[in-house]
Amino acid sequence: MGIEILAILGFLVAAYSVVANDAIQTLGTFLSSNSKRPWWVLWLFAATVLVIVMIYGFYTNAGDIAFGRLNRLPYPEGGVKWYHVLPPIVLLFLTRFGIPVSTTFLVLTVFALTGGAETEGVLGKMLIKSGMGYIVAFAAGILIYAIISRAWSRWISNTRDHPLPYYWTLIQWASTAFLWWQWLAQDFANIFIFLPRTTTEIDGVTQVAFNTPTLVFATIIMVALLGWVFKSRGGKIQGIVLSKTNTTDVRAATLIDLIFALILYYFKEMNDVPMSTTWVFLGLIAGRELAISLIANLRPLKKAVRDVLLDMGKLFFGLIVSIVLAVIVPWIATGNLITL
Repeated sequence: MGIEILAILGFLVAAYSVVANDAIQTLGTFLSSNSKRPWWVLWLFAATVLVIVMIYGFYTNAGDIAFGRLNRLPYPEGGVKWYHVLPPIVLLFLTRFGIPVSTTFLVLTVFALTGGAETEGVLGKMLIKSGMGYIVAFAAGILIYAIISRAWSRWISNTRDHPLPYYWTLIQWASTAFLWWQWLAQDFANIFIFLPRTTTEIDGVTQVAFNTPTLVFATIIMVALLGWVFKSRGGKIQGIVLSKTNTTDVRAATLIDLIFALILYYFKEMNDVPMSTTWVFLGLIAGRELAISLIANLRPLKKAVRDVLLDMGKLFFGLIVSIVLAVIVPWIATGNLITL
């Protein structure tokens, strides 16, 4: 029973902290550019997509709500321990201070380093894939906005107070739904890793499966927590989005969402190794801000560089905290020091 309680506690804390921290990367521009709409309308839209993705993943992946991202991270032998639950609690506190750390590393690192031979090398692969994600997103942000920012960003800045055609709202909501889908497929692993599941291997292919009661329970919890995030308009983390150029404009938000979604889709299809969506998001935003500063001159370059370096510092801070927790805490609990 103790193991079950810790598993549920870990899931609840991870669900709240991951949604509150990471979902704003995906839904932050949606929230900021639709700030005049009632929060519950935006919540119902996002919740509908969430439910569809969970049901789709469950039935098309033979019960695997995590879309294959837990294939390399089996359920801990002996169940979830207290040191598995500690990282999402730390994440909860970091979220309260508006620090956009990578939930993938903060939550999954302890599982990757305490799983023995079955999870050997997983952390390194996560780091490589996330680093590639940051570089690709940064390059895409630089390239795309270097080409369009002079005309695009200035057009947005000069017409931001003008009424926009209704089709821009439809386009933005469609791009948000696509991005939200891709983010959920990546980050569900950070939440569902705490819940019991069956793992089978058929012809060398690993298949993870959750049962139907787990699906129902998780869906209700996720929808409720999402409502809390929308009611608070994103909380502290939303400040990261609002501090960037023109993110409250529907057109600018649409382009950011679409580029972000396409990058996540590419990496999702690459392999089943979990990756940090936070690294991808901040890489894209960094490239975008630098290009806008250099080409369109809509903000001082020095300020843009400072923001980029500050965001990178927060990423590495979160990574260091993740590894320290994953190494020190299990050592305190078991007396066995984990080697990286």
